[in-house]
Amino acid sequence: MGIPPTGWYPRRGEVYVVELDKPRPAVVISINELNKFALDVCVVGLTTVQHRNFSVRVPVKKGDGNLSSDCWAKCDQVTTLEKFLFRYPALGALSVQTLARVEEQVRICLGLA
Repeated sequence: MGIPPTGWYPRRGEVYVVELDKPRPAVVISINELNKFALDVCVVGLTTVQHRNFSVRVPVKKGDGNLSSDCWAKCDQVTTLEKFLFRYPALGALSVQTLARVEEQVRICLGLA
C-alpha cells in the first residue's frame, strides 16, 4: 500500500481496496467536488458472490477497473468511508458503461429513479 501524494483524493468511478467488513474492492460513487474536500467518500462494495435474487446488483467483468475476477456491485448497500480506509493507489476505474449501470441501480435502491 502506497502513501498518497499531497492533494490526492478518490475520484468517482475509481475502484479501490477498502476496509469494509474485510478488505474488498469498492467503487467510488460520490462526486469529485465532494471527494476532494470531504473526509469521507461514498462507495458501493463489490463482491464475487452472485445473488440471483438481487437484480440491483450490477455485474462487473474481470478486467473492468483492473479487477482480477468477475464481481457484482452491491448497489443495495451504499456506504460512506473515511479516506484513510482506502488503499492507495486505485486498482483502476470502471468503464463508463459499467459506472452508468451502477449509478442507475443506486438511484433505484435509494428511490431516486
